[in-house]
Amino acid sequence: MAFQFLGYDAEMAQQRQGARSFAAERALLREVDSPFDLDEGQFKRLYRLTPNLVYEIIDKIGSRLERKYVSALSAEKQVLAALRFYATGCYQRPVGEQWGLSMSQSSISRSIHRVTDAINETMFMENVRYPMTVVERQVARSIFSAAREPLDGAIGAIDCTHIAVIGPKDHEEAYINHHGYHSINVQMVCDPNLKILNVNARFPGARHDAYIWNASAVPRAMKRAYDRGDHNTFLIGDLGYPLEPWLMTPLSNQREGSPQFRYNEALCKARNCVERLFGVLKGTWRCLSKQRVLMYEPGFAGRIVNSCAALHNMRLNTVENNSDIQSEDQIVEAVLEEDWEESIHPSALAKRMHERLIAAKFT
Repeated sequence: MAFQFLGYDAEMAQQRQGARSFAAERALLREVDSPFDLDEGQFKRLYRLTPNLVYEIIDKIGSRLERKYVSALSAEKQVLAALRFYATGCYQRPVGEQWGLSMSQSSISRSIHRVTDAINETMFMENVRYPMTVVERQVARSIFSAAREPLDGAIGAIDCTHIAVIGPKDHEEAYINHHGYHSINVQMVCDPNLKILNVNARFPGARHDAYIWNASAVPRAMKRAYDRGDHNTFLIGDLGYPLEPWLMTPLSNQREGSPQFRYNEALCKARNCVERLFGVLKGTWRCLSKQRVLMYEPGFAGRIVNSCAALHNMRLNTVENNSDIQSEDQIVEAVLEEDWEESIHPSALAKRMHERLIAAKFT
């Protein structure tokens, strides 16, 4: 009995200590005049980025946010308001009432729109970039080969995730996904380090993953590389995607212990990085989680997804300055500039690639 009381007293003391620490932290927040006066840990808990990264964002898009009238909000405050919204997914009024902002609902709304549009126009293509050249694909392959769950030849893992949105007025039925709620179905490609290589946030939730893949510029870019002789580079996806020479998917109903079964295991482990990416992305930028429905029309909701993807890559701090790597929009332009002919159906080539890969690595 005495031991029980001792444990209870220790637990109560620990709780009191935690309450005092929390109160001290809140008191510190009240005393600081600017969020940038906080220590880095507290700042990151509020805005998900380091102060230096936020300053970098302000430097890049500040000129697009400034207004000439006296009572205009500073670029700094607009960026912080948008980051706080991305980080929490709260309604606009509560975001404005939170510590360090003190902004009206309408000001928060304008800030979110301005910052989101500015990031899409100036920072998205710089930070979310797809490997297009031979050298860049070789680098991407080496990253997958050296990963914890390697798969030689892969340059990215692809999948789609649903981002909840308010039901739009036009074609509302197209946005009801198979889970029964309104969403946009967002396709992403990432590497094993969870770096986002491509985002396609343009399609309603009822669209299937394979439909989005076929409407995307990525398979056309991969086909062009294949036609030019790059036959050992591919993306990896699940059974929701078609088997193509540049897109490897699992084989159904394979006997345990067979080479095909081992191939399935290796592929599924390697493509797990895209599932982890969705968890990290929605956990960091809570506005993208299912519990925080984006109360915007689908087009702007897609731009919010793009902004969060760019900010995610900035957090990873692994982006290299290489202007030759292109985003989804740039891939579209490149593909449209050059016509390519439809040859034989790629399924036969894809099956041969499957067989060759399994024979070389898993037999």
